Amino acid sequence: MQPLNAEVTDLAPEDYFVQPTVFSNVQDDMLIAQDEIFGPVQSILKFKDINDVIRRANTTRYGLAAGVFTKSVETANTAMRALRAGTVWINCYDVFDAAIPFGGYKMSGIGREKGIYSLNNYLQVKAVVTPLKNPAWL
Repeated sequence: MQPLNAEVTDLAPEDYFVQPTVFSNVQDDMLIAQDEIFGPVQSILKFKDINDVIRRANTTRYGLAAGVFTKSVETANTAMRALRAGTVWINCYDVFDAAIPFGGYKMSGIGREKGIYSLNNYLQVKAVVTPLKNPAWL
């Protein structure tokens, strides 16, 4: 990789990519476990049980999406209900459809894109109340 202060003209096409990287033995207090990393990076954290996974996932500042891989329908149902994330994929990842709303919780976005929920981004609800003289129902 080139240094961060390199001029764009100094970069060759092979410098545009970051090699996939796996970090093992990641601990909760490490920056890599706390921040969103947009790149080919995988962090490996050990866990004791599903409650440990849910607690860790929900204590982060982010909640865009989560992926749960399991053979247990019970584990999948527990995770999808408990995880504070805008999208939870079960036994798949990065699957999208125009009818499925997409957006995050916490610091991972405002509102939803796609699906009927995306219309809320273009609406502003207003309630108007005015007294009527001699209303028919009284």
